[in-house]
Amino acid sequence: MVFELRQSLKLTQQLVMTPQLQQSIKLLQLSRIELVDAINQELEENPLLEDGPTDSDPEAVVIPEVDDIKVETTTKEITGEGDGKEDFDWDSYLEDFGPMGVPHGREDVDAAPFENMLTKTRSLSDHLLWQLNLSHLTDVERRVGEQIIGNLNSDGYLMATPEEIATIEDVAPAFVEEVLVKVQEFDPPGVAARDLKECLLIQIGFLDIESELPEKIVNKYLKDLETRNYQSIASKEKVPIRDVQEAALLIGTLNPKPGLPYNEEKPQYIIPDVFVFKLGDRYRITLNDDGLPRLKVSNFYKEILGGMKTNGGDKSKEYIKEKLQSATWLIKSIEQRQKTIYRVAESILDHQIEFFDKGISYLKPMVLRDIADDVQMHESTISRVTTNKYIHTPRGIFELKYFFNSGINRMGDVQIASQSVKEKIRQIISGEDSKKPYNDSKIVNILAASNISIARRTVAKYRDMLGILPSSKRRKYF
Repeated sequence: MVFELRQSLKLTQQLVMTPQLQQSIKLLQLSRIELVDAINQELEENPLLEDGPTDSDPEAVVIPEVDDIKVETTTKEITGEGDGKEDFDWDSYLEDFGPMGVPHGREDVDAAPFENMLTKTRSLSDHLLWQLNLSHLTDVERRVGEQIIGNLNSDGYLMATPEEIATIEDVAPAFVEEVLVKVQEFDPPGVAARDLKECLLIQIGFLDIESELPEKIVNKYLKDLETRNYQSIASKEKVPIRDVQEAALLIGTLNPKPGLPYNEEKPQYIIPDVFVFKLGDRYRITLNDDGLPRLKVSNFYKEILGGMKTNGGDKSKEYIKEKLQSATWLIKSIEQRQKTIYRVAESILDHQIEFFDKGISYLKPMVLRDIADDVQMHESTISRVTTNKYIHTPRGIFELKYFFNSGINRMGDVQIASQSVKEKIRQIISGEDSKKPYNDSKIVNILAASNISIARRTVAKYRDMLGILPSSKRRKYF
């Protein structure tokens, strides 16, 4: 066996993602809020980027605003000479103002302290501890109460047993039970309960009602209440079914998770990326650039770069050139992102024009390939564009992904969008007789009368997705 070293020439092709392409893909899949955060971070890190050009600034590279998606750019000869900035009297300026442009000796005597401008949402434990400290309790009772409050979950239920708390505080379990009863009198009603039954009974105890039936139902018939088997409850308690119905309505007003309102996240407000308006007989698409930083390259650093010597080893020049390239890439990537969103929204409008004219019932089946073929892009690009991007239409605000639906066959080889079928199911159920609600099989027959062929299990699946209960739980007796 002989080992040899040889050289050979081989020609191959491979796909290489440039940094600019990677940045474009990254920006494309960001939501609007994430995009603003990314731009603000780049503004902090890159001194060559500036925000807020005006219409009178002829050197601004402006992100396109509305349906005019052409980018206005102008160039200026870069020289080492100034443009009149040296005429400004910097010495006089710095005599009156500090380095950040704030007058020396300025005192905002009327301004409120910064701490007074801050706020936070009060948690469940904060709310309960505040009530605990206002109660007439001994030191031992207060310590036990703090242990009880500290062992509540996000729904307000006690997750530790009285025996466990008694061991920690070295007291009798009966003593913990006494303190627990006092904590259960705090707001919100039902807090510190150990299970759903106790939670509901505590809330019923706060109500000024004469009937004992709601308490009996919670104590003995929670399972029947869940399945709305009111007839069984009425038979066992020997009361009219109307009384059971009224008691069930009362119980339905109680809160099974009293601590949840104190732990809910703040609502996330949606800012549309695209607006669609109807002007006359035509629709107009407008990109939403409100609040989006409008970027340009700093002329100050461009002049510095032009005034430097052409010395390849100059680190300052290399740094400015690197940041200039990064700033240019970011501006072009944002420009490309806006163009792509506009084109995709325009294609969706063309494909779903009947939805915009007539409503959700006219939504057509559509897949990513339909839009990808139309705008000459890859399906993965369309998927990125439609993720976390929202469009404001005369029909409401929708995520761009909302318009992509699988198709369900109509009779005659015609398809209808699954979202339209869900809407039809919702309309059918909303128009039913509450005393004789439609079961899933009946809904299948009603849809078949509209030439929509669908299985019963599909109706059940869509009904669950709409948050609609089965017919047995939708029935009302009077």
